[in-house]
Amino acid sequence: MIRYLVDRIVQAMIVIALMSFVIYGLIGLMPGDPIDLMISSNTKFTSADAERLKQVYGLDRPVLERYAAWATAALQGDFGYSRSFSRPTLEVLGPRLANTAALMIGAFLLALAVGLPAGIYAATRPNSPADAAINLLCFLSVSVPTFWLALMLIIVFAVLLGWLPASGVGTPGQTGVFDAIRHLILPVFTLAFVEAGGYARYARAAMREALRQDWIRTARAKGASGRRVVLGHALRNAMIPVVTIMALGFGTLFSGALITEQMFAYPGMGKLIFDAINGNDYNLALVCLLFATLLTLLGNLAADLAYVALDPRISFAAGAPGSGRGA
Repeated sequence: MIRYLVDRIVQAMIVIALMSFVIYGLIGLMPGDPIDLMISSNTKFTSADAERLKQVYGLDRPVLERYAAWATAALQGDFGYSRSFSRPTLEVLGPRLANTAALMIGAFLLALAVGLPAGIYAATRPNSPADAAINLLCFLSVSVPTFWLALMLIIVFAVLLGWLPASGVGTPGQTGVFDAIRHLILPVFTLAFVEAGGYARYARAAMREALRQDWIRTARAKGASGRRVVLGHALRNAMIPVVTIMALGFGTLFSGALITEQMFAYPGMGKLIFDAINGNDYNLALVCLLFATLLTLLGNLAADLAYVALDPRISFAAGAPGSGRGA
């Protein structure tokens, strides 16, 4: 297992290095640069001032040379300054990351708590009214536009009823966990509702496939209870494809909840990436996108580790889960 983890760490470092080059190159090809924005906002800037500032910031050099300089500084822990915030990028990223972690972990856990039991329940009662009702809710979950759901929740619970705040992470002048939780309820529910339907459908499909296997009939023939057959035998095998979806979804949640964060004016990672790209804040956009890449890689690693825990036939002996070789 140690060798496998070392191999995965090396692979992750290679992927991050390649992604940093690709992202840096794509951002560098975007029209305009921070100096152009400064010139457009201040009529006193002259062309000589623009050339001098581009030399100071290294924007007059080729992209490869600029990337090499950035990568060298990044290896030393210096990821540059955010032009928009006039602060080191890691200082800007920290609070936004904490906000996103609270939002995404809450939404992820709620989606799992609702989606997985619903999918399992539907799979154990195929073609029943309960199965049809859960399927209908799943289709509604994956079909409803996120912005529309967020808007309806704001209108009902914030405007009409006045029970919950419509935006932000806290009430001005108030602090405390309870106030933070009140601001999280609507965005967490929005994301959880959208994600839960997908988890339920994957769990239902995987469970129905597992319950049709010969070894399930054998377990029932030996007198195993229905609860033991479902939870002790079928669920463990059905979770393998579901874990893959969960791992990929968890990584993308940290950077892909842009619509939800925009609708609730929630200062998280998705909104930060969007604002950084729009404002040509190269360093901040690059660091945020690389962090999203790292989270996706960690999600894939967590999924591989979960495969081994779920299926004893999978081991790390051959260098990767799924080889089928014993230890």
